[in-house]
Amino acid sequence: MSDTTRTDTELAELDRISRQIDIDAPAERVWELIARPGWYINDGTVDADPDLRHEDDVAVLRHPTMGEFRFRTVTLDKPRYAAFRWIGTPSRDESTPSTLVEFWIDERSGGGVTLRVVESGFSSLAEDAAAWLKEREGNDEGWIIELGAAKAFVEKSASAPTATS
Repeated sequence: MSDTTRTDTELAELDRISRQIDIDAPAERVWELIARPGWYINDGTVDADPDLRHEDDVAVLRHPTMGEFRFRTVTLDKPRYAAFRWIGTPSRDESTPSTLVEFWIDERSGGGVTLRVVESGFSSLAEDAAAWLKEREGNDEGWIIELGAAKAFVEKSASAPTATS
């Protein structure tokens, strides 16, 4: 089906991406990751020590191969919910449309958590549906990869022995 034949209802459903993954780690440990702006900018493995700086109220993440990305923290509700406005690159300013990335941590009965992500607002990125659907397409698969990377990172750190004095 081409983008020109999608109904308004179909396009509205495509304005957001929703994914989730179960992680065998405590909510506090998952929170340490998701509260960090841009942790999901990587090559499939979460960076334990990213190049992250703050310029006023904007977090700037510099990735060695992908470049620089900017995020504004919208809400941090420890240890259950975090939301960030993905501003994008330095060439984009505050008036440039952006997506909202939200994370929820839900405890599972029997241990561990479910980490949910919703990225929304793709239709605000361009008037032409084909343009914003193309941008959405990469993120759709990307969230599968990033949630897998989060699971690997958090579960590895949760099981790592702690130093004793």
